[in-house]
Amino acid sequence: MQNIPSVDLRDFLSDDPTRKQKFVNEIGKAYEDIGFVALKGHFLDDQLVENLYSEVRNFFSLPLETKLQYEIPGIGGQRGYVSFGKEHAKGRSAGDLKEFWHFGQYVSDNSKYANEYPKNVTVNELANFNSTGKEAYQMLEKTGVYVLRALALHIGLDEFYFDNFIKDGNSILRPIHYPPITDEPKDGAVRAAAHGDINLITLLMGAQGKGLQVQNHNGDWIDAMAQPDELMINVGDMLSRHTNNKLKSTIHQVVNPPRELWGTSRYSIPFFMHPVSDMPLNCLEQCIDATHPKQFEDITAGEYLNERLVELGLIKK
Repeated sequence: MQNIPSVDLRDFLSDDPTRKQKFVNEIGKAYEDIGFVALKGHFLDDQLVENLYSEVRNFFSLPLETKLQYEIPGIGGQRGYVSFGKEHAKGRSAGDLKEFWHFGQYVSDNSKYANEYPKNVTVNELANFNSTGKEAYQMLEKTGVYVLRALALHIGLDEFYFDNFIKDGNSILRPIHYPPITDEPKDGAVRAAAHGDINLITLLMGAQGKGLQVQNHNGDWIDAMAQPDELMINVGDMLSRHTNNKLKSTIHQVVNPPRELWGTSRYSIPFFMHPVSDMPLNCLEQCIDATHPKQFEDITAGEYLNERLVELGLIKK
């Protein structure tokens, strides 16, 4: 496969069973083949997207000493600002050439998970930054709910199987700034080294320009570029593990631009959809048979996330 398939969520949302099944078949096949789709018909309108990018650019344009006030020690970068070069891919020591921000879940005070998540961090200098981020977070989460419903049907589960696991889930909205490259990167550092995502699915805004690459099953790197009205959505390691690798978590990277474009910033905004920490990621019996024996040990989402954050250098053992 040399191209990322495009699907339209409006097919799934329609009252036409044929169109709904078409979407289930298309996204299921794409996630078995390459683990990525470009999705139209999501819940982010153009004005919200424009507002979010404006707020994100405003934040990353703040002086470094201002941004550093929002880097919260001791929480593994789960909320607020994470400064340039702090995160690296699993198995690498060179830090990625990026800085980013984390918006986290908005739970009610009576939620059993209320004390599990750090509080979101308010940026005092920008009046609309937090409210815009919250609205985008909720629209991306809503989109992800329907994608997971389609995948549940594809696997042979009840359509609403994932709903209770993702309500109050540990999902993260991460606006990323890849600053202009001013010097030859050290140790082969790139904007985001080859990696698989930890979570269930990732919904990515800002994949319109070249940079994001996906590795197909032959080991070839394919440029993954969405249309302006599309989100790029991929399978994460948790969903791959839960489906006994029936749905593929694909290795991807963000490469540095050609030298003549080093002076430009790149922004992208992924939404990492996580379940609640006590969701069991045990391989589903629907995905195990004689030719596909169980590949992974039983583990909860919280245990798995902690393992991976240690590997990424964001928390210490």
